[in-house]
Amino acid sequence: MRRLRRLITKRRERWDEGVCVIEGPDLLEAALDGEAALEAVFVDGARTEHDDVANLLARVRRAHVRVVTLAPGVLERIADAQTPQPLLATVRFTLSELADVRAPGLVLVLDNVRDPGNAGTIIRSGEAAGAVAVVLSGDCVDPFNPKTLRASAGAVFHVPLVVASLEATLSHFAARGVRTFATVVRGGTPYRAADLSGACAVVIGNEATGLDEGAVARCDAALSIPMVGRSESLNAGVAASLIAFEALRQRGDTTCA
Repeated sequence: MRRLRRLITKRRERWDEGVCVIEGPDLLEAALDGEAALEAVFVDGARTEHDDVANLLARVRRAHVRVVTLAPGVLERIADAQTPQPLLATVRFTLSELADVRAPGLVLVLDNVRDPGNAGTIIRSGEAAGAVAVVLSGDCVDPFNPKTLRASAGAVFHVPLVVASLEATLSHFAARGVRTFATVVRGGTPYRAADLSGACAVVIGNEATGLDEGAVARCDAALSIPMVGRSESLNAGVAASLIAFEALRQRGDTTCA
């Protein structure tokens, strides 16, 4: 149990082992759907007979994943979520490389995005809008910490994640003819007027400071989201979501599966 707690609370432990902890049925189901490398599932012994838990555990066993039943109350002392969950699981995570991002389409690049909610929302929206990858650069929050995982609603298991410097990312895409866009509060092309229908990479900056001038200058163009109210800027997760779904709209791929 001490290992579980360390994986939940310590980034270094997660990255040294390449293992994260997911909490709750929804994230576990997303991991199974994404064919993630589950190590083991830990379940509260008082809730194994609940239909939703029992059905999910049956699926876990069919996938030949080890199930560990814990005494009632043990999970509550280990887990990060404030709402008690009936189960959690350890998952081996993998990252992609820039060279793996081959398909034309939208790439979202997070540069120094520090808030787990924003990062998780951007990953979730990117996956929902058909992004081919999400790149994390600079001092970004850990995409595999519990809060980011919850905010992503399991999308981390369905969209390739890449960790690379912003310079390497922009150079990689420039060499392949992928158009790069910096997001700025004002002064950029209105996002609905920009051509996002082809291969493009959109860079989202830090929540407080945005992108520095050097990063903006290295991109092919800048995007802004027009606003008429008094707010100085939009939440990073909201801004990225608007742009991601505008790219989806422009591609004409708006039919529901």
